[in-house]
Amino acid sequence: MSENKNINTVQDYDEVLAVVKGYVEGLRTGDVDLLKKTFHKDAVMYGHLPEGLSEGSIENLYTYIEKFGAASYIKTHLSVLHKTPTTAVVRVEMESDAAGEDFTDYHSLIKVDGAWKVVAKLFHLYSK
Repeated sequence: MSENKNINTVQDYDEVLAVVKGYVEGLRTGDVDLLKKTFHKDAVMYGHLPEGLSEGSIENLYTYIEKFGAASYIKTHLSVLHKTPTTAVVRVEMESDAAGEDFTDYHSLIKVDGAWKVVAKLFHLYSK
């Protein structure tokens, strides 16, 4: 019989969620520096906005936060969709960001030098 060992501990999931909770807290407070701790320096972000496809560098998110500020009334639900020892995908259901918008985000994370970082954010904006 092959080894039947769980390679994903509760602590592993907590560490992944802590990174994405940092993202949420950065949105809640409008703290771009906190957001930058969440994302890899070369992270990308893609999704559709009313004016068209938003694509490219995560710097686009930082510009959005600088424009709209803190999301004091934001509500979120986080789910780890899948996790391996070095990768993870987290879904963020979000209501009432700083612009009053609702989104679903998918964050792809990688563990580098013992630390989790978001390398890609894919989002969907809902109509009001």
